[in-house]
Amino acid sequence: MTSRVDLAVPASEDDALGLVEAGEAVGIPTARVMLKSVAATVAQPRSLAREARRLALDTALIARGRSTRSPAKGDKRFVDPAWSQNPVFRRLCQEYLSLCESIDKMVDDLDRGSHEWQEVERARFIMNIVESALSPTNFFPTNPAALKRAFDTGGRSVLAGVGNLLGDVKNNRGMPSQTNRKAFDVGTDLATTPGAVVQRDALAELIQYAPVTDTVLQRPVVIIPPPIGRYYFLDLRPGRSFVEYAVSQGLQVFMISWRNPDASMGSLGVDDYAQRILTALDAVREITGSPDVTTVGFCAGGILMSGLLNHLAARGDDRVKAASFAVTLLDFDSRAAIGAFSAPRLLELARKKSRREGVITGRQLSNVFAWMRPDDLVFNYWVSNYLMGLPPPTFDILAWNADSTNLPARLHSEFLDIFKNNTLTIPGTTEVLGTPVDLGSVTVPAFVTGAITDHLTPWKGCYRTTELLSGPSTFVLSNAGHIASLVNPPGNPKATYYIDGEPGAEPDVWLKSATKRTGSWWQVWAEWSRERSGDPVPAPERLGSDVHPPLHPAPGLYVRDRTP
Repeated sequence: MTSRVDLAVPASEDDALGLVEAGEAVGIPTARVMLKSVAATVAQPRSLAREARRLALDTALIARGRSTRSPAKGDKRFVDPAWSQNPVFRRLCQEYLSLCESIDKMVDDLDRGSHEWQEVERARFIMNIVESALSPTNFFPTNPAALKRAFDTGGRSVLAGVGNLLGDVKNNRGMPSQTNRKAFDVGTDLATTPGAVVQRDALAELIQYAPVTDTVLQRPVVIIPPPIGRYYFLDLRPGRSFVEYAVSQGLQVFMISWRNPDASMGSLGVDDYAQRILTALDAVREITGSPDVTTVGFCAGGILMSGLLNHLAARGDDRVKAASFAVTLLDFDSRAAIGAFSAPRLLELARKKSRREGVITGRQLSNVFAWMRPDDLVFNYWVSNYLMGLPPPTFDILAWNADSTNLPARLHSEFLDIFKNNTLTIPGTTEVLGTPVDLGSVTVPAFVTGAITDHLTPWKGCYRTTELLSGPSTFVLSNAGHIASLVNPPGNPKATYYIDGEPGAEPDVWLKSATKRTGSWWQVWAEWSRERSGDPVPAPERLGSDVHPPLHPAPGLYVRDRTP
């Protein structure tokens, strides 16, 4: 007897990217809300009766061996031959799939009823967890691959699995570990693009990257990463680094590295972060001698950037000449899975929790988004780590994903207001740096990206940014999901993007008229940025300036949770 190990854990860098998501801080459903969602799903007499009849008929077919039901293509939970060849396991799989179909149909019936779409997404979120938890692959007696491995290893895999479980209970609060975090060292294996910290305060470091070309373009670019998570998903490793690629294109590149806040920083909010960006822009201008800059905001960094751009526009300040928004959602009225967390009561509970503790912890944030994809981000590691007794996989992007950070309570609360009330889209309902927000006042050229399978910031919502801003916009739709679309180096034959759709059209109309191309959006962005970065000038011979001398080699101290 041989053991086949073919799980949903990543087997390649592309697979690892597909498992990683990141998102904003939201309201975590309570047990009461979960039960309410389950009750709403099953409390549909017609739907329940219909699905009970269908499930009974399907069960009869399955029992007689006449069912043709099979797992969806690409469902790695059921790849072991036993699921198709062994009559007991085949029937078990078919019965499970039939039950999931009934649950899905009942949730869809909610959507066709009088329920708000946020309620439906909340029910879908909870029932998706229920479906994933009930999979027979999650239990040792009903997982043929785990049984085979236990036999082949003489029970050693069982002992290893128990050890892994005890380790996660002790060190990971009972959540299955997704990766071996000790396999990578930031600054040695990750975030290795040469540069130096040229400015530091209590909130952030500013990193200037060393040029690799004889000449550089005069106008620098400042990267604004999200305040949730470490910035180095943009500087993973050579060949997989957005920063490295941007530098190779002759751009003068600067990065803001946010400090991981503790409870003492709980009073910091949007204004503090926006002011820190403004301070960084002035330092970049002094160092380079350029009167203005371009900016790139990623995810929630784009939200902060939009508020600052509005403030500058209101003051007639043109120190930012062009801005890029990468998978940034400014309009939260778009239907998305994240709507599951938008109930007012949930948001208020989340707000009170972070206010009481000073921060919302990185662990809390990562757990929320893990449960948004339970098959990929929870139960496949449950099977791999505990039932199969395997060590967690080793991938750079998973190491970054596990390296979570906190969010100050005030910033968390303000993000919740934006999320709940969609304030960025309604002129005058919120302020940044004392300036009422009206995104229509922002007229700088904008480069906007979305990701076609992004369930956190849906691409149609990202597309809305081109309509909210008044300046000329270029929209690019990348393949893959939220983070996979960002770690997207040229040369990947699987990478594609859409561009040149009909300007100003509705998203679906834009997509139909757009051109699909092979390659990475990085290349399009670099060309767009070079056109807006001024003339070539000799590359600087040293980093920093007399006013802003180098303080520490990149990647700096804050990304490692160190302070001077």
